[in-house]
Amino acid sequence: MKRSALVVLIVAAVAVSGLIAATETPKSDAFEKIKALAGVWEGTGHDGKPAKVSYTVVSAGSAVMEQLEPGEEHDMVTMYNKDGARLMMTHYCASGNQPRMRAANALADGNKISFSFVDAMNLAKPTDGHMVKLVMTFPDPDHLTEEWTYRTNGKDDTMVFNFARKQ
Repeated sequence: MKRSALVVLIVAAVAVSGLIAATETPKSDAFEKIKALAGVWEGTGHDGKPAKVSYTVVSAGSAVMEQLEPGEEHDMVTMYNKDGARLMMTHYCASGNQPRMRAANALADGNKISFSFVDAMNLAKPTDGHMVKLVMTFPDPDHLTEEWTYRTNGKDDTMVFNFARKQ
């Protein structure tokens, strides 16, 4: 009787430790990849003009702030954070709205994070212009491509930015 109780206890302990290990987020997750972008990046925007982006790890490492200067008169801020096991972002757009997006299958191929639209604040009508998708591609630690998809009246327009790390 004592022996079977001991076996049950050991099996339960192994099962619980496996469950804990399965729910832990690996250090190489998508949020860590975003945090590793900290610094200043320069490159070109969708129109071929010079563009700049900077990343700052803030709030004791719980968020990353991106400041995008697309080579036009306005710059935009995007905040990245985890929501449990999910990677989220809120884009503070020059259009005056704030779309929120969630990453699905982040880093499934090891070098790409795809964010898709969840909802938006300050969006008067669903047909008003707003960002609906962001794909970040990391060819290597010093290069980054961002593909932003903007939707107006049901029509999508994708803007591609290519950056190289400067600092």
